[in-house]
Amino acid sequence: MVKIKKADIAVDVEKMHHHAHSPGHKFSFIRKITEGRHERKVALKQRIEKAGLNITTSSVSRLMIVLCVVVNLIVTIYAVNRFYDYLRYNYLFIIILFLVIWVFIFLLVFFVMWFLFYVTLDVAIFKRRQKLEEVLPDFLQLVSSNIRAGMTTEQALWFAVRPRFGVLAKEIEEVAKRTFTGEPLESALHHFVSKYESKVLERSMNLLIEGIRAGGEIGELLNKIAGNIQETNILKKEMAANVTTYVIFITFATVIAAPFLFGMACQLIMVIQEVFSRINIAPGTVSGFPITISEGVISIADFRNFAVVSLLITSLFSGMIVSTIKKGDIKGGIKYIPAFMASSVTLFFIVVKLFSYFVGGFF
Repeated sequence: MVKIKKADIAVDVEKMHHHAHSPGHKFSFIRKITEGRHERKVALKQRIEKAGLNITTSSVSRLMIVLCVVVNLIVTIYAVNRFYDYLRYNYLFIIILFLVIWVFIFLLVFFVMWFLFYVTLDVAIFKRRQKLEEVLPDFLQLVSSNIRAGMTTEQALWFAVRPRFGVLAKEIEEVAKRTFTGEPLESALHHFVSKYESKVLERSMNLLIEGIRAGGEIGELLNKIAGNIQETNILKKEMAANVTTYVIFITFATVIAAPFLFGMACQLIMVIQEVFSRINIAPGTVSGFPITISEGVISIADFRNFAVVSLLITSLFSGMIVSTIKKGDIKGGIKYIPAFMASSVTLFFIVVKLFSYFVGGFF
């Protein structure tokens, strides 16, 4: 059995304590924080490049801070106007109010701004990738024709660039520039693939690189790759067409049925409250009948707020489902979410207004 002396334990604890409070340990902690910030900055820069935006990370940070300050100034002006009577006499209330606005609300707005910015980047990256994948088969077929005409692979890629290829044309131009400066074609293609999170592009370029290494017939290989991509796109469109019925049902239930039913329910509450307000019976049980008459516990304003929140949540998830069904990804159909929200809430208020107009003539 191994015996451990208390003195040895004390010495080890003292060494750990000294190490934790030593200047080197503190500097290493600061260095880790700095490295983490640098890694996040590099990751953000890569995402901005993938989205095709010509902005720097420092300019984005400055813009976020400016927007947060503007929003907080607006909130401060509103709060001063709203609580002016309290602010004139209660200095503690002023301090608490400004602390809440310029600390908690500022951090909240800052977080929301960055979240929206990252969502915008993700959508831009997805759209850019989608456009590239749409024209990739035509581009590969054109490259195949150039190779069969006797060009080398580098020349075939360069002479296949057309303005109609959009994003892909710019990327191939960059690949050609890299090869002309002495960089191997494989390295330039790998750099091109790394900028897009596309399985289709990655597999196509990997097959092209393997074909170049094996010394096979590149033109025939590119034709087969283009044909497979086109078949895959056709299958995706057929699958989207087969589930159109589900999309129609979800859209109808979210945009038309739900606002209409909520509007009817809101008007029903108004009618019931109006009817009972004209009955001169004290709250209690009506003699001879097991009926209890009491004041309403649901106000119109509360139900209206509940209906709006419910419609917004339903529209959010319905838009996500429709996006996934039609585009295969939420990012591809993110435009459906604000459209569903605006349509459902607008129709709800229209229905409430129309029912109040027609029913108002009876009272």
